[in-house]
Amino acid sequence: MEVLEINNLKTNFTIKSGVVKAVNGVSFSLKKGETLGIVGESGCGKSTLALSIARLLPKEGQSIGGEVILEGIDLLKLSEEELRQKRWKDFSIVFQGAMNALNPVMKVGEQIAEVIILHEKCSQKIANAKVEELFEMVEIDKSRINNYPHEFSGGMKQRVMIAMALACSPKLLIGDEPTTGLDVIVQAQILDLLRRLCSLKEMAFILITHDLSILSEIADKVAVMYAGNIVEIGTTADVLQKSAHPYTSKLAESFPDVNGKREMVSSIPGTPPNLINPPFGCRFNPRCESACDDCRTEVPVFRDLGNGHLVACHSGVGN
Repeated sequence: MEVLEINNLKTNFTIKSGVVKAVNGVSFSLKKGETLGIVGESGCGKSTLALSIARLLPKEGQSIGGEVILEGIDLLKLSEEELRQKRWKDFSIVFQGAMNALNPVMKVGEQIAEVIILHEKCSQKIANAKVEELFEMVEIDKSRINNYPHEFSGGMKQRVMIAMALACSPKLLIGDEPTTGLDVIVQAQILDLLRRLCSLKEMAFILITHDLSILSEIADKVAVMYAGNIVEIGTTADVLQKSAHPYTSKLAESFPDVNGKREMVSSIPGTPPNLINPPFGCRFNPRCESACDDCRTEVPVFRDLGNGHLVACHSGVGN
């Protein structure tokens, strides 16, 4: 059964210079215990997609169409109060730099217990026992429960935020670049922790990143975003090893292969488009070496290359 279904989700931002079409008809689904990695350049709409799902958009942003169905309930149709009841309990989100979101004058254990008491309607004693379990789960010694945030390293604070996100055993966890700002060793530890906990709790997990290289170890599926659109989606092996969209291929070439021969990585020529006035046809066509006439005039639709591997491209592999 699908835990999450996103159907034709569209999100716009209204600014002085016009309307930014930040998420443009995104659709995908996730099963219980499944991990989806969403990857793309900065500014492609990844974080806006996460905020749209959680309905945490700033006042300039609005979801203008589509559905976000979590276990049969469309989150976009809920009132603010109904949505408040579902956050943390049914879905939660770990932001990039979330370690800076902890209250500096409140003990970390108290901050997690507050979430549990609010949503589980339990006593302080039960909440404190749950906090101890969560600290053990994220591999922090329970003797640190009464410490303040400034007494933790960056990686430890991120573990605290993960514990808080898991406090009410949500069905869906969203990680919006949760390892940004951490050194590579701590990044690996945090990602491994998230992978194991999602498997243990059988949670659907969305991991948003700009780094393709980390997805082979953690994701079951990968969705590649460009300029507000998903241009390719499929199993991790299919997307990373049988890239069918020119953008996916270019993105892969921009990361070094530690097992391959030593050579300079390549960059993607050009810059992402202005989403107030995006290009006609495929939004990647101004930067694509394989662009044809159809790419410049017609919006590509998904083609199924088999095994659920979908690509939105007129000229990519699989034609």
